[in-house]
Amino acid sequence: MGRVIVVGATKGGVGKSVSSYNLSYSLASMGKKVLAVDFDSQANLSTCFGIEATSTVPITIGHLILALIDDEELPDASEYIMSRNGVDFIPSSMVLSAADAKLRLELGAERMLEKILEPLKSRYDYIIVDTCPALGALTINALTAADGVVITVNPQLLAMVGLQEFLKTIKKIKSRINPQLEVEGILLTMCEPRTNLCKVISEQIAETFDGQIRVFESKIPNTVKVGESVYYSEPLLEYAPQTKACRAYMDFGRELIGYESKSA
Repeated sequence: MGRVIVVGATKGGVGKSVSSYNLSYSLASMGKKVLAVDFDSQANLSTCFGIEATSTVPITIGHLILALIDDEELPDASEYIMSRNGVDFIPSSMVLSAADAKLRLELGAERMLEKILEPLKSRYDYIIVDTCPALGALTINALTAADGVVITVNPQLLAMVGLQEFLKTIKKIKSRINPQLEVEGILLTMCEPRTNLCKVISEQIAETFDGQIRVFESKIPNTVKVGESVYYSEPLLEYAPQTKACRAYMDFGRELIGYESKSA
């Protein structure tokens, strides 16, 4: 059965979607069957996969959530799972915002994404879910469906803002709804290792969570190649395989798998 990994963040602009994208390809390069799910109405992950006009996609994750809310039968997976360069994905659009508003009024709303992913888990080794940077109904849905959570943090002045609240939410979901949920670790993104600020905050995060939460040794450097690869809708493995950022994402993928195999 596929393992569902949510990539979450407490604030926007920390490379969450790009990390979901490149992690998916890193795992695929290791021979894993991967499904990426864009669970953010901003649809940044869908853009990474090359979808320029998400509003024209006939069936997105938002449409599937609305179908469940209305007690409608879901379409066949072949109608909404897309594929690009060896990775399958389910796109998103602004329709997910409408679904989000309805979820707040639904009984059992927290299990909608779980219902969508459950029949797909046998097809994949990993399902990577990119979430919105907010602690609302969508994030709760994602955490309810997840086996593990990777938290992306940009080591800047506001890096710690909201992080403790996010961890509290994860703890509540684990104790009340999803007992198998675990924090895989914290991934530092957009790092400028030569700056004192990056060093200080990275050390602060490591000290704060020492012995409690894993801080991945792999740190994603801040480089223009990441933005360029997104612009050309190519993962770093294809666009710039020799860059430090690509090697960091490959190391992160290996670290994640190694960590899971030890904790399994």
